[in-house]
Amino acid sequence: MRLVFAGTPAFAAASLRALVAAGHQVGLVLTRPDRPAGRGLKLVASEVKQLALELGIEVYQPATLRDADAQARIREVAADAMVVAAYGLILPAAVLEMVPRGCINVHASLLPRWRGAAPIQRALLAGDAETGISIMRMEEGLDTGPVYLAHRLPIAANETAGSLHDKLAEAGGDAIVEALAKIAEGRLQPVPQPAEGMTYAAKIAKEEAILDWSADAVVLERRIRAFNPFPGASTLLDGGALKVWQASVAKGDGAAGTTLQAGEGRVVVACGRGALSLEQMQRAGGKRMGAAEFLRGSGLAAGARLGA
Repeated sequence: MRLVFAGTPAFAAASLRALVAAGHQVGLVLTRPDRPAGRGLKLVASEVKQLALELGIEVYQPATLRDADAQARIREVAADAMVVAAYGLILPAAVLEMVPRGCINVHASLLPRWRGAAPIQRALLAGDAETGISIMRMEEGLDTGPVYLAHRLPIAANETAGSLHDKLAEAGGDAIVEALAKIAEGRLQPVPQPAEGMTYAAKIAKEEAILDWSADAVVLERRIRAFNPFPGASTLLDGGALKVWQASVAKGDGAAGTTLQAGEGRVVVACGRGALSLEQMQRAGGKRMGAAEFLRGSGLAAGARLGA
């Protein structure tokens, strides 16, 4: 097919690469405008833009798709369909209806489970046993459109947002290629989403990553995995920020936030129910360390308090 592709982060770049490798003609790539990043706040191109330029595909970066100029540019491509993956801009009705086969979305959940901005993190926070990719025909509602196909993916016990993102990005590329081939052959029709089972994956707020030690250890362990690599689960130690990148549920009881063990290569902290063994940590400005290395220079002892 001749396509317009709209996407911004690495998750979307995996689908763009798969589409080109499958022989689809991508006439135009839409991506968000370059954004300042790093200490120097230099403008940085999105992963999708970087890949499109590498592949020799024209890139267009409008601030909105609601104006006539942006819509005219898309129309000029004369595409059969538009593929959308984590684009970040709202597609108005005029764009949704512009191409013959519609706008087809690569979404990182099993719809209607986890509609919205952060399906990967929300699935981990909820302790879901599986997730997957849904290929959906877009409509004006938020991830409400009918689904062409879904690829299911089990969530491993040690899964982080980063590792699950990478698996889903690859699965998304496979799924969109499969879907377009079947759509082109007339062998695939979208099916309306069921009315039951809908949940909303709200955007992650940095405050959510602050560990509340009064919570259940199981909940906190999920939170650490869900916020790895961004924004990173955090707590306070000696008045300074401490990121916790990896932990496991451990046995132990005590006042929430109290260090039950700080020796023999283990840092165990009491939670509202149960305890957590902190396995990888990082002080502000420092490097990530395993528990044994962290203990050698921290001065941490049993009875110390973490958190506010």
